[in-house]
Amino acid sequence: MNEFCEQMAVILDVAQVKETDVLTDFEVWDSLSVLSTIAMLDSKYGVNAAATDLKGIHTVADLWKLVEAKKKHETGK
Repeated sequence: MNEFCEQMAVILDVAQVKETDVLTDFEVWDSLSVLSTIAMLDSKYGVNAAATDLKGIHTVADLWKLVEAKKKHETGK
């Protein structure tokens, strides 16, 4: 989770991101950062996500739960 938060901090152009941070509270959380997040999920975690998958996501922890759920679903484990 720490590495994930660090990667999100880069995307959001901030020094630090915590699990409890609300994504919409970041000024740069827009369509470009959503696309950057989707690309990062694919390249770093092998997770195939769509922008629609992120619609119900509020916090960084919610996003991480999505990653874990998709990894389980895609690997069948």
